Amino acid sequence: MTEPSEEANQIEKLYEFGERLNEAKDKSQNVKDYEGIIEAAKTSIKAKQLAAQLIPRFFKFFPDLSSRAVDAHLDLIEEEELGVRVQAIRGLPLFCKDTPEYLSKIVDILVQLLAAEEIVERDAVHKALMSLLRQDVKASLTALFKHIGSVDEPSTDEFIREKVLSFIRDKVFPIKAELLKPQEEMERHITDLIKKSLEDVTGAEFRMFMDFLKSLSIFGEKAPQERMKELIGIIEGQADLDAQFNVSDADHIDRLISCLYMALPFFLRGASGSKFLNYLNKHIIPVFDKLPEERKLDLLKALAEISPYTTPQDSRQILPSVVVLLKKYMPLRKTGGEEMNFTYVECLLYAFHHLAHKAPNATNSLCGYKIVTGQPSDRLGEDFSECYKDFTERLTTVEDLTRATMKKLTQGMAEHNKAMAAAKSDEAKDNVKTQKQNTTTGLRTCNNILAMSKPLHSKTPSFIGDKSINLSWKEAVKPSVPSATAAAGGKRPAATNGASNTAAKKGRGSGGLQNQLVNRALEEAIGNLDACLQSVRIWKNSRVPEEYEKMIFDVL
Repeated sequence: MTEPSEEANQIEKLYEFGERLNEAKDKSQNVKDYEGIIEAAKTSIKAKQLAAQLIPRFFKFFPDLSSRAVDAHLDLIEEEELGVRVQAIRGLPLFCKDTPEYLSKIVDILVQLLAAEEIVERDAVHKALMSLLRQDVKASLTALFKHIGSVDEPSTDEFIREKVLSFIRDKVFPIKAELLKPQEEMERHITDLIKKSLEDVTGAEFRMFMDFLKSLSIFGEKAPQERMKELIGIIEGQADLDAQFNVSDADHIDRLISCLYMALPFFLRGASGSKFLNYLNKHIIPVFDKLPEERKLDLLKALAEISPYTTPQDSRQILPSVVVLLKKYMPLRKTGGEEMNFTYVECLLYAFHHLAHKAPNATNSLCGYKIVTGQPSDRLGEDFSECYKDFTERLTTVEDLTRATMKKLTQGMAEHNKAMAAAKSDEAKDNVKTQKQNTTTGLRTCNNILAMSKPLHSKTPSFIGDKSINLSWKEAVKPSVPSATAAAGGKRPAATNGASNTAAKKGRGSGGLQNQLVNRALEEAIGNLDACLQSVRIWKNSRVPEEYEKMIFDVL
C-alpha cells in the first residue's frame, strides 16, 4: 500500500508533467514528461486514475511511445480498482481522435469489455463506443459488425457476439437518424454490413435486422422497385429457396413460413413473389400431407395472404396444385363436420379466388367452367363437365357442413353467454371469454366459406379479387365515426383498434370504476352481437332453417 505522502508526491509530479505539456508549444519535445505519465500508471490508485486521463490526452504527440502508452493504458483497464478501470475506459476514445488508425483496435478492446459485470463500468463502455461512432461511424460500424461474424469469418466468441448484437439493437439502431450521416451513404454501408452478417443468424436476429432495414429511408415508401427486389432477395436467401426441400427438416419449414410472412409487406408494395410461389408449387404442396400438423395451417394461411399479390403467370402455374389441395379438403359427401377442416378450406378457397381472378380461364380445365377470354388456353372445345360436376358437388357438401356447424356454434354462443353470467371467478370468466372468441372466429370462418363458395356454382363465376373477404384470423378494420362534438369543434385523432375516445379514457373520481365496468359490459355485449351477426350475414345468400333463425334472434 502506498504511503499518503508518497501518493501525494506522485500526484504532484503528474500535475507538473501535465502542466508542462499543456504549456509547451511543441509538445513532442517533452518526451520525459510523457514518459513520466506512463510510469505513473504503475503507482498508486489516485495516480493511476490521473494517468488514465493524461495518457490518451497527449498520445498523438508521441508516436514513438505509442506502444508503451497503449500497453500502460490497457493495464489500467485490467486494474482491480473499479474507479481506475472506469477512468481508463472513458479515455479510450481519445486515442482515436487524431490517430484514426487506432479506431478498429480500440473498438475491439471495448467490445471485449461489453461483458463487464459492474453497471457503471458497462455504462462507461457503452458511452465510449457511442463516442467512437460519432467520431467515425463508418469505421466503427465496420469494426463492430466484425464481431457478429459471417459464414466466411465466423465469430469466435458467442457470448461477446450476443453482447455486440444487444448493443447495436439497443444503442445504435434507435438513433440511426443521428448517426447515419451522410444518410444515403451510411444507410447503404450498414445495409451491406447487415447483409454479410445475415449469412449466419438465428430467426430472431434475422427479424431484428429486417425490421431495421425496413426503417431505413433507402427502403422507404418512395424507394424504387430495385430496393424492394433487394429486400426480397435477402428474405429469399434466408428461406433457402435454392435448396432441395427435406420434409423432415423442421428448421427449414419454420424459416420458410416465417420468411413468407416477412415478405408480405414487400409483395404489397410490388415486389415479386415468384420464387416463393415456385418453391411452394414444386417442393411443398406435393408433400403437404407429410408436413407437421402444426405447420400445415401456418403454411395455408401464408399462401392465402400472398395470393392477392401474385402475377397472372404465377397464378396460372400454381392454380392446379391449389385446386388439387382444395378438393382434398372439400369432401365429396357428407361425413360429419368434424371431419372437415374449415380453416383449411377457408384458406384454400381464398387463395383459389385470388389466383383464379388473375388467370380465370385456367379454371376451365380444372373445374369445368366456361370462361371465354378468346385465348387458346380457354380450351372451350373440350369436355370438362365431369370436373364441373365433381367440383360443385364438393362445394354443396362444404356448404351443408358449414351451415350445420354454424348452427352448433350459434347454440354454443348462447351457452357461453349463460356460462359467463354464472361464472364467479376471474379464471372461469377468462375461460368462457376464450371460448366465445374461438366461437366468434369459427363463425367468421364459416361465413367466409359460404360467401366464397356461392359464386363458384356458376358456369362462368366471378372470382373475388378484392378485399371484400376479411380472413377469419385477421382483425377487421373498423372505420372510426367522429362524434358530433368533434365534427363541430374541429378534427380529433381517430381512436385506434376500433375503440372510441370515451372508452379509452380512464374514469376519474368515484365514478371511474363504475364507468369502466359499464364499458367492459358494453364491449362484451357488442362482441356477442358481432358473432351473431356473422351468422345473420349469410341469410341473403343461403337458406336458413326456421329453428336456426329463431335461435339467432333469441341470442340477440
